[in-house]
Amino acid sequence: MNCLKLITLPLIVASLVSGLSQLDARQSGRISKWAFTYYSITTSCAVLLGILLVLIIHPGNPSIKGKILHEPDQKSNINGVDKFLDVIRNLFPDNLMEATFRQISSEYVRLNKSDPRSEVLKINKSDGMNILGIIVVCIGIGISLSYLGDKGKALADVFISLDHVIIIIVRLLMWYAPIGIASIIAAKIIEIKDLTKTFQSLSIFMGTVILGLFLHLFVTFSIIYFIASRKNPLKFLKGLIQAAINALGTSSSAASLPITFQCLEQNGISSAYTKFVLPVGAVVNMDGTALYEAVAAIFIAQINGINLSFAQVITVSITATLASIATLASIGTAAIPSGGLVTLVIVLSSIGLPVEDISIIFAVDWLLGRLRACVNICGDAVGCAFVQAIIEPDYMPNSYPKDVVLPNIEVG
Repeated sequence: MNCLKLITLPLIVASLVSGLSQLDARQSGRISKWAFTYYSITTSCAVLLGILLVLIIHPGNPSIKGKILHEPDQKSNINGVDKFLDVIRNLFPDNLMEATFRQISSEYVRLNKSDPRSEVLKINKSDGMNILGIIVVCIGIGISLSYLGDKGKALADVFISLDHVIIIIVRLLMWYAPIGIASIIAAKIIEIKDLTKTFQSLSIFMGTVILGLFLHLFVTFSIIYFIASRKNPLKFLKGLIQAAINALGTSSSAASLPITFQCLEQNGISSAYTKFVLPVGAVVNMDGTALYEAVAAIFIAQINGINLSFAQVITVSITATLASIATLASIGTAAIPSGGLVTLVIVLSSIGLPVEDISIIFAVDWLLGRLRACVNICGDAVGCAFVQAIIEPDYMPNSYPKDVVLPNIEVG
C-alpha cells in the first residue's frame, strides 16, 4: 500500500500531461469536441449518481471497525461556503512544490477569547497532498503542450517516457499486490469485531454499486441517446449485448473493442465516428469506474464513522471524475489487473481517508470490475451514436471526415 501511495504523484503528473499533450483538438474537429463533451457529461452524471445513492442507502457501518477514526469538531463553526471556498483555493495552488505535500484549509480563530464576535477567518496549510491543485496544473501543462505541437515535442516526450516507466512500475506492483493485500486483509479481519455485520455491509455496498451501474446504463445513457437521436434507446442497447457479454468475461473495455465495432456497424453507426470515438472512449470514458470510486470513497468514510462535509463530497466528485480520466487514460490499455484500485488511492488521499481500508472492498472488486467494464463499453457505444446524431446534418454517414486523425491506441 505504501508503494501505491508512493507512485500516486508521478502517476497523476505523467498520465495527465502525456495524455493531453498527444491530443490534437485542432485536427480532430467537431467530432473531438462533441465526443469529449459527451465524456464529461456522462462521467459527471455517474459520479453524482454514485454519491447520491451511497448517501441515501448508507451501506457503511461504523461498528465494522469498532472505532471512529475521526470525531467531528463540535466547536468548529466553519460553514459550507467556507469549505467550498477551500476547494476553490486548492484548485489553484500558489506553490506547485508545496502542493505535493500540503493543502489549504480554513478555520475561524477568536482573537479575544472572551469576545465571541472577535472571530476572524484564518487560511491555514495542513499536511496532505493537494490532489486537485496538481491535477489542474497538469491539465494546463498538457493542453499547452498539445497546442505547441513540434515546439513542445521534446518536453512532451519526457512525460510520455515517464508515463511508460510508471506503467511498468504499476504493473510490477500489481503482480505483488495479492501478497500485500492478503496481509492487509488478514490484519483487517483481526480488527473486525463483527464479521456478520461486515458481510452485510459489503453486500449492501455491492448492491449500491450495482444499482448505480444499472441506473446509469438504462436511465442516464437512455436519456442522452433519446435526446440526441429521438430513437428508442432500449433497441440500441439490445444490439450491444454481444459486446457487453465480452466485457463481462474479459473485464476490459479495450479487449472488447473489435466486437463493439461490429455491434455498432450492425446498429447503423458509421465508421466515420466509431473509428475515433470508440478507441478514445475505451481509454478515457470510464463512467462505471468513476461511479464505483465515488461510492467506495464515501463507503470507507462511513465505516470509519466520518460524516463528510459538503466540501469533501464536492472534492470526491471532482477527484473521482478527473482521476478516473487521468490515470485510466494511462493504464486503461495496459491490461493491469484491478488498475482502478490505483485511482481509488488518489480519491481517498484527496479527502484524507485511510487508503489501507481499500482491502475491505478488495474481495468484491473482481465482480464489480466486470460490471464496470460492461457499463464502460456500452457508454462508449452510446457516445458514438450521440456524436453521429449531433453531427449527421454536416457529415455524410458513409464518408470519413478529412479533418479527423485516428489515435494510435493499442488494444489488448
